[in-house]
Amino acid sequence: MRIILGVLILVISCKSPNKKPHYGFETQFEKSDGLETATYKQTIQYYAKLAEAYPEISLKEIGETDSGSPLHIVTLNPEGIFDFDEIRKSKRVLLINNGIHPGESDGIDATMMLFRDIVNGYVEAPKNTVLVSIPIYNVGGSLNRNSTTRTNQNGPKDYGFRGNARNYDLNRDFIKCDTKNAKTFATIFHLIEPDVFIDNHVSNGADYQYTLTHLFTQHNKLGGDLGHYLHTEMMPALEQKLTKKNWDITPYVNVFNQTPEGGFSQFMDSPRYSTGYTTLFNTLGMMVETHMLKPYKQRVEGTYALMKSMIEITEEHGDKIAKLRKKAVEAMSSKKTYALLWETDTTQTTTLSFRGFEGDKIQSRVTGLQRLKYDRTKPFTKDIIYQNYFKSGLDIEIPKAYIIPQGWHNVIDLLKLNKVDMTSFKKDTILRVESYKIEDYKTRSQAYEGHYLHSQVLVSSLQQDINFRKGDYLIKTSQPSMRYIIETLEPQAPDSFFNWNFFDTILQQKEGFSPYVWEDKASELLEKNPEIKTAFETKKQSDTTFAKNWYAQLDWLHKASENYEQAHLQYPIFRIK
Repeated sequence: MRIILGVLILVISCKSPNKKPHYGFETQFEKSDGLETATYKQTIQYYAKLAEAYPEISLKEIGETDSGSPLHIVTLNPEGIFDFDEIRKSKRVLLINNGIHPGESDGIDATMMLFRDIVNGYVEAPKNTVLVSIPIYNVGGSLNRNSTTRTNQNGPKDYGFRGNARNYDLNRDFIKCDTKNAKTFATIFHLIEPDVFIDNHVSNGADYQYTLTHLFTQHNKLGGDLGHYLHTEMMPALEQKLTKKNWDITPYVNVFNQTPEGGFSQFMDSPRYSTGYTTLFNTLGMMVETHMLKPYKQRVEGTYALMKSMIEITEEHGDKIAKLRKKAVEAMSSKKTYALLWETDTTQTTTLSFRGFEGDKIQSRVTGLQRLKYDRTKPFTKDIIYQNYFKSGLDIEIPKAYIIPQGWHNVIDLLKLNKVDMTSFKKDTILRVESYKIEDYKTRSQAYEGHYLHSQVLVSSLQQDINFRKGDYLIKTSQPSMRYIIETLEPQAPDSFFNWNFFDTILQQKEGFSPYVWEDKASELLEKNPEIKTAFETKKQSDTTFAKNWYAQLDWLHKASENYEQAHLQYPIFRIK
């Protein structure tokens, strides 16, 4: 049946060489003349029929989502082999993620057409690259369709909602993994081990002439020869290929409610974001950000051209990408320090020839105050400063290993999900380790993706002997998952498990004192410990607020005594230097 259908399609496609062939797999986007996007059901049915007709395509349910509907992957391999252990022996893998924000549906429609056009021969099939697509990642958001919530966006007619079935923004969930979607993504990612990753989005924030912008993972953060390749070869190659296809592209315009002609900075994709997460495993990642005010048809066609160009680059540079990724793992294992925090390097900038629209502040008819207004009758091309170099804001010494007590099973489960190698102690063991005490931190006052995120963490460290129990886990850092381990277990890292509230129980003191009882014991403490008494009197003299607060004084003395619980503010992950 497949052979007959294939011959029939070939005959039809050859009838009109000067016109794009019609293959019988017309998408909803094409049927509506570029005004509509496919629903979740239409998308999965489309790929199911494509896989039935073409042995080069595989559609597979891969795991759960919060919506109750499954997550799928679509694999395109001209050889018809879908065992990724076998694929990785000779080919590169490019992963395309669509519909993480289902209202930004450009990639959903573009990928459907691209896969169809490849198997039909309209686009040359890659010889050394296997394509994998998540057709719609945020299934729950896709099922929640409307035509109003994308306030700034020019089409399509109906679309999905940004939040998933539990109202999580999935592009903030790659480390904390609150959702089934994120856990399934990790399963997919480690199953296929992609060399290159594309996440399709639609941008917001400013008006300009470009339909396409790119948001590559930050090259200094990616680091080494791999980061250099991304910055000096892959990104320019994409821009050049798109120019030849008559598509202009510029870096993601990282401004909000201001004109970009004053210059802007590259977006720093920490590991909570998709490309920040994939970077931890040395995958070359980028987000496509089409411009929300351009017509939907134009945006989808631009996304199609961009993905086609990235396939070409992966084909041409595949051997080099493989070698650089392997080298990056080896280089990381020999590093002594690791950059946890990043800040803009103002000593280095790039000049962009930027095509925008004149913008001005005028009086608002709504508020009577100043508002930004772009004038599309006044396009311009100007040189602007782009700050796309970053430097380390905090380096830490990489330990030989971490130790996690078995009780922190939520952390241990996520490490295992991300293929972190660990061994459990076979018996109780005393080891000399470095421990952290949380000295200070800031917490958001409003909820953020189901959490009250910490930041600006300060720690002190101490070498001490700790008795670890049988069943506690030892995690050596010299392994391919090193970056993931460090970024999640070091409390000062921006997306550490500490900052995402996994360890908030240590922030609450469990044992206290009754003042009328502690008064007498505190008096004995001062009599028996002259050094504590001296420090206490000095603090009262230097701190007038403290001197007037009797409870603060008793609490200070309690914390200076052996009665104060050791677990309070004690970070429960330990380092072996």
